[in-house]
Amino acid sequence: MRLIDRLGRLPLVIALGWIVAAFLAVMVGVVGIGLVGSGLLTSRQGAPVSEDEVRRALAETSAEPSQTSVGPSATPSGEPSPQPAGNTARSFPTAGGTVVAECGRILSLSPAQGFEVHEQDDDEGEFRSVRGRDRVRVELTGCDRGTPRLRVRNDD
Repeated sequence: MRLIDRLGRLPLVIALGWIVAAFLAVMVGVVGIGLVGSGLLTSRQGAPVSEDEVRRALAETSAEPSQTSVGPSATPSGEPSPQPAGNTARSFPTAGGTVVAECGRILSLSPAQGFEVHEQDDDEGEFRSVRGRDRVRVELTGCDRGTPRLRVRNDD
């Protein structure tokens, strides 16, 4: 005798029940994740940025001069800002990232989004674009009353 004839239709009903239960479990999970995800997205502040706005912002930042000197900042009256005594570390923002330096050496290079640190020595370093087209070179040129001075060059 055949197995299906002996057992009847019970195994077929059981298999069909498992398939339906698995399908319902997956659907409940998908709907639940969709509800939670949509709640998280609606709590975000600000609107999405279009590609044109990103291009405009990038064009503004790349319009900087190709060689700048970063040093002690001046107050609006033209007087130098008060400098701390001793050899203190300072951070300098550049197009390629942030440089932290003290008078004797560059302490760290932290790349901006889209850049990576290519090389770093005690007195110079280089950020390179992830796409490999842009470079930002920094060089420690000395000290001015305890504040490090950097020369920054942007190469395309």
